[in-house]
Amino acid sequence: MKRPAESFTNGIPQADALRATQLARRKRIVAAAMDLAAHGGYDAVQMRDVAARAKVALGTLYRYFSSKDQLLAYTWTDWSQELQEHLWRHPIRGATRADRIMDFVRRVTRALEREPRLASALLKSMLVPDSSAEEPRKEVSAVMFRVVEEELATLRPDDREGIRDILGQVWYANLLLWVNGRIPVSRLYQNMETACRLLISHHEA
Repeated sequence: MKRPAESFTNGIPQADALRATQLARRKRIVAAAMDLAAHGGYDAVQMRDVAARAKVALGTLYRYFSSKDQLLAYTWTDWSQELQEHLWRHPIRGATRADRIMDFVRRVTRALEREPRLASALLKSMLVPDSSAEEPRKEVSAVMFRVVEEELATLRPDDREGIRDILGQVWYANLLLWVNGRIPVSRLYQNMETACRLLISHHEA
């Protein structure tokens, strides 16, 4: 059976050209949401404004993202993937497991420090119950989980899972306190260092 003839646009197969156009449009939408959040926080991200900034119809926007919180969740997913690529190029450092995990925590938190309104928008979106946002939220959590899992690979599975979950909860709680002005970021680092030391250091031997 012969393969069906492909249609081409500027030398590119039509199906591939369509996918490239869709990816470019999605990228513009995510960039627009990120820009609005960076300047005005969670409340500034309105779907109509995102569509206008991304130069797409509102109906088109809803075909890509069914809600504001799903859009913000995917915005964080894209951001965390960029961070992960940076970590591959510049691996975390430290003499102990606790030091290396804390190095990772510092890098991510400092990236959030540079865009405090964006950080606030992303964290607040995580609090909204939205089933359409659950999948990207899991992808964001998986970035930290992978780092911790690698560092604790020699521990018992129950210990590894417990440390991973508790560290994630302590970090998230402290990030929320920070973006809401309840604690300075220096206190966040202190609390995370304490958590890493208490949970991990006694396993070093």
